[in-house]
Amino acid sequence: MNLAVIFAGGSGKRMHAKDRPKQFLFVHGKPIIVHTVEIFNHHPEIDGIVVVCIEEWIPYMEKLKYTYRLDKVASIVPGGATGQMSIYNGLVEAARIYGREGHAVLIHDGVRPLIDADLISANIRSVEQNGTSVSCGPAKETVVLVNDAGEVEEVVNRRRSKIAKAPQGFRLDEVLDVQEKAISEGLTDMIDTCTLMRHYGHSLSVVDCGADNVKITTPEDFFMFRAVADARENDQLL
Repeated sequence: MNLAVIFAGGSGKRMHAKDRPKQFLFVHGKPIIVHTVEIFNHHPEIDGIVVVCIEEWIPYMEKLKYTYRLDKVASIVPGGATGQMSIYNGLVEAARIYGREGHAVLIHDGVRPLIDADLISANIRSVEQNGTSVSCGPAKETVVLVNDAGEVEEVVNRRRSKIAKAPQGFRLDEVLDVQEKAISEGLTDMIDTCTLMRHYGHSLSVVDCGADNVKITTPEDFFMFRAVADARENDQLL
């Protein structure tokens, strides 16, 4: 089976929203999290979805599931103390429902709605063939590595530079094994799952995606997404 774990457990302080976390801000009549989940829900190869949510917002997310007919959402679980632990909660729930063995799982940010079915399919193919997938966008500017003294230690060749985004795909049993090993060793706050997997020596396969596959973190990101949604609604963009 092909599963998705979509995590929306953060409070989004950088968004400066008035009364709700960023994933529940409305664009074109529905919350950002719904825009994101719908893409997976409508994909013919996705068999089940687990949403990880801020605990006090789970009843609202349950209402959204029924209002927008997100029928593939099998469970909504609370997030953890860190992003890594939120993802772990979702993976554990996926294994509880579907079993641990024989599944691909795509891990995705709930506030990264500018993806499409082709990107999901490409990630599924990569997991089938290589065991992993990391959606990566082009580095539009030069990347530098900085040391503890604040000095540039290395200027990375831009032709070899990519920006890791999402979805990120893995075999469910393998990513759970790594998560459990990390937690047992006190590692609970890795920035994302590809960083965690690479830390434990796993090779990672790149799936190219566009630079517009942004995570909506700031007001500027929100306005960009709204503009893209407007343009798509008006048939100006594919």
